[in-house]
Amino acid sequence: MNTVKTPFLILLLLASISCQPKNKSKKEDVAKSEPTEAQLETKLTAEQLQDYETAYFASGCFWCVEAIFESVKGVKEVYSGYAGGNEKNPTYEEVSYGRTTHAEAVKVFYDPEVISFTQLVQVFFGSHDPTTLNRQGPDRGPQYRSIAFYKNDKEKKIIQDYMNKLETENVYGDRPIVTEVKAFDTFYMAEEYHQDYEKRNPNNSYIRNVSIPRLNRFKENFQSYLKEDAH
Repeated sequence: MNTVKTPFLILLLLASISCQPKNKSKKEDVAKSEPTEAQLETKLTAEQLQDYETAYFASGCFWCVEAIFESVKGVKEVYSGYAGGNEKNPTYEEVSYGRTTHAEAVKVFYDPEVISFTQLVQVFFGSHDPTTLNRQGPDRGPQYRSIAFYKNDKEKKIIQDYMNKLETENVYGDRPIVTEVKAFDTFYMAEEYHQDYEKRNPNNSYIRNVSIPRLNRFKENFQSYLKEDAH
């Protein structure tokens, strides 16, 4: 009698769980959840964040990426959204199904006196696999590609220098880094129900099986970068 190997079952399970919507929208899934009062805390306003620096990254499903950066000391706020493409005012349905040239991305507000852009770049590369082209975990397509955005030549050099360091030290073996180093243009905010998605939906199957394990792996490797309440 033929038996199915356990690793294959795990891969099959992950393949069935992704950040993309299935037959119904994620908004319907969120509507079914009952977040606590703490989970319903709203994002800080632009006025409240005007004294902070900003950085932009894309490295797979923005639910995961937002939660990772929000655990980092010196980071005041993180927004999920879309960037890296040409279309104006993209929607989640358009981006998640690959109907635009945008990627799911995050906007990070941070205090440079607590954490530097260089350290944020280290967080970025240390929290995903930059060698997988148009894919991150179970999510596939250019909308999940790896992009490090820069706003000026100094940031561009920081990103490129760190990528060169990773390759020189052979961190990924013979697998080349495929991360795009791209000049920042425009960030489009994702729909409200995507903001703080992991916090609001801890029992979502994707969150339990993909997002939280990814966050925990990051925490294990970057303990000195974590906020006190993130340990």
